[in-house]
Amino acid sequence: MASEDPVRQRSGMSKQIIVIGAGIIGASIAWHLTRAGAEVTVIADSAAGGVATPNSFAWINASWGNPETYFRLRTRAMTEWTRLAQDLPGLPLAWCGGLCWDLPEAELETYATEHSAWGYGIERVDGAGAARIEPNLAALPDFALYVPGEGVAEPVAATEALLADAERHGARVLAGTVVTALTQTDGSVVGVDTSAGLIAAEEVVIAAGVGSPDIAATAGVKLPIETPPGLIVHSRPYEKLLNGLVLAERLHMRQTAEGRIIAGSDFGGADPGMDAEATARELFAATKAMLRGADGLELDFHTVGYRPTPIDGFPIIGRAEGVDGLYVAVMHSGITLAPAVGLFVTREILDGDRDALLAPYGLSRFT
Repeated sequence: MASEDPVRQRSGMSKQIIVIGAGIIGASIAWHLTRAGAEVTVIADSAAGGVATPNSFAWINASWGNPETYFRLRTRAMTEWTRLAQDLPGLPLAWCGGLCWDLPEAELETYATEHSAWGYGIERVDGAGAARIEPNLAALPDFALYVPGEGVAEPVAATEALLADAERHGARVLAGTVVTALTQTDGSVVGVDTSAGLIAAEEVVIAAGVGSPDIAATAGVKLPIETPPGLIVHSRPYEKLLNGLVLAERLHMRQTAEGRIIAGSDFGGADPGMDAEATARELFAATKAMLRGADGLELDFHTVGYRPTPIDGFPIIGRAEGVDGLYVAVMHSGITLAPAVGLFVTREILDGDRDALLAPYGLSRFT
């Protein structure tokens, strides 16, 4: 946890900042900036949650598949989730643990050895151990990894809580407002043109997820981002069947705070294919078959989310070089990273202090 108050009020600070986007990243940035004393306007063409956030699996983790530099950013973000929950009581956060066997055994062992050396709290479990953690699984692995420190944040509720608290502290939230262009004077971004007219600011933060490249392009800034789709099925609310995250082979699932089982072929969602309805039915059938006591479980709906993913897979967080007054914060893994990104962006914009953990993630790496 940070050793100082990360959102301390700056005396005399009233920098005017526009945050474009009301997903979890935009909401966290807006909350941190507002609590630090900035005059913040959040502009979004959607309601709280944006496009990607409502379709997120919402797994908070620093799991396999990434280099140590990114692992360090993710574990810092996990720590900042704890801090944020203390600063904003009632935030829907649960450290429920993750049970993982979605890799071949040799790769699971490599992951456990590597991440344990990095300080990640991984436990090796057999089938009996998995049954103690998740007693309602119909099929148990012979070998799995359990990380008790992984968790979830209910994505839309968390976003709404951040934005509502930011508003209580003076932020302005303009939902249903379309940003048509960034406005510039002498090469500096000085505001935005919107469906509600021109709005001036000393700095503009683009945190609009999949909509970010088009907005940035109006100032001549290219964001190399892909938007792969991911389908997730959502059951009707049901009795408690899962204690935490289950990351099985070709099936990742968890149970939400309101009792819905949500699942994808991985945490990013399933490939919807040519017939998303058929894919959703097949995925839900596999989910139901994986759970004991799920006879009455019913499919409610499915979502197809488009994940803003920089082409190298890592976040873009930082100022756009050559264009003053413009900051970019776009990434997949937004749920995990949100509180750290909000904190670090605030410090960089208001104090000029760029955290060393962000060093690999500037936009300049693509040029």
